[in-house]
Amino acid sequence: MKLKDMMYVSLFAALVAALGLLPPIALPFTPVPITAQTFGVMLAGAVLGARLGGMSLGLFVLLVAIGAPMLSGGRGGLGALLGPSGGYVLSWPIGAFVIGYLVEKLWNQLKLWKMIACNIIGGVLVVYAGGITYLSFVADLTWMQAAISALVYIPGDIAKAVLCSVIALRIQKTYPLIKPKSKPTNSYTKVA
Repeated sequence: MKLKDMMYVSLFAALVAALGLLPPIALPFTPVPITAQTFGVMLAGAVLGARLGGMSLGLFVLLVAIGAPMLSGGRGGLGALLGPSGGYVLSWPIGAFVIGYLVEKLWNQLKLWKMIACNIIGGVLVVYAGGITYLSFVADLTWMQAAISALVYIPGDIAKAVLCSVIALRIQKTYPLIKPKSKPTNSYTKVA
């Protein structure tokens, strides 16, 4: 891996940690707080692409696992990952990877609504799938009960997806970090 790539991976892991400085919003009916960190997950995938975006959140999760207090509210360690919100956090690298993969595939026809769709698919659907499933096991809830408790996060996550999409498209236009794949060219000419 190039030094520049390592710097981007580290930068976005730090960005997600910095978003954790914003205090979490605890809700009385669910043990999973509302945080701003999923915005960083979406931005990492949309700006860095699949490989680097997934790696940046993988680094983040690794640092949390070894005890760095990088989660919202200053939480860190295996206890935080094994707790009720652990499934969401563990899904972040996959979510960033999926967002980056979709952005790379749609690169040549990327519009705002497509970027929003990429962020919702990876940053909401993928993260919720892991988080809700994990919460249902940890909190001894049915999957449907855990899913219903997650409905409260949807408006905020949709707003994060829209804001992230606007920012990511601006970054892609001014300083693209994802390089579009060049189309293969035929090296032969057809003889009539």
